[in-house]
Amino acid sequence: MSSDSPGIVVAIDGTSGSGKSSTSRGVADRLGLRYLDTGAMYRAMTWWMLRHGVDVHDPEAVAARCDAPRIACGTDPRVPTITVDGEDVAAAIRLPVVNDAVSPVSVVPEVRARMVRVQRALIEEARKGAGIVVEGRDIGSVVWPEAQVKVYLSADSSARATRRAAEEGGSDVGVTEESLLARDRIDSGRAVSPLVMADGAVHIDTTSYTLADVVDRIVELVELVGSDA
Repeated sequence: MSSDSPGIVVAIDGTSGSGKSSTSRGVADRLGLRYLDTGAMYRAMTWWMLRHGVDVHDPEAVAARCDAPRIACGTDPRVPTITVDGEDVAAAIRLPVVNDAVSPVSVVPEVRARMVRVQRALIEEARKGAGIVVEGRDIGSVVWPEAQVKVYLSADSSARATRRAAEEGGSDVGVTEESLLARDRIDSGRAVSPLVMADGAVHIDTTSYTLADVVDRIVELVELVGSDA
């Protein structure tokens, strides 16, 4: 890419537990790009709703309050941050109570519309520099369809459950797998911005690959785009 052209956008979508976060951060760090975890933004919104006593299963109640929280994301891949109303919630948004509530909050159209606006603004800012790696479920299809590199990560459900259970400190793998499959059904079936493989995306099944293997593959894709620019 020429030095005066906008920075690159790498969209990494996929199912829960397929390795999106570790992969995206690894690619961003390797290439000197910014990094955005859009899933953390929906978790932050969910955390705020729970703290303020909003019924997360009432779409109208969620929609009515979704403009209230101030959600800020740091985009350094080595030390990504997320705050709500100035409070660090990086650990809090990973708690089981948030895990259980994030799906009904994230399907609310007004929530998604607000988050997409914020995400696009962060991407535009990062494009003033080298660019950004953005992970989520609708990045290549909705948030930034013009991304120069689009990747869709997946893995079989047992592998995803094993990884996620380990991340959560040894949770029951069977219960975790059921939870992931339920999340898949909700994400794929929602009316607004469903989880799909975006047009032009490269599908990588991470089941039998190491993190380093997957990072290497995506870095190759980015470098190929750069060499063609």
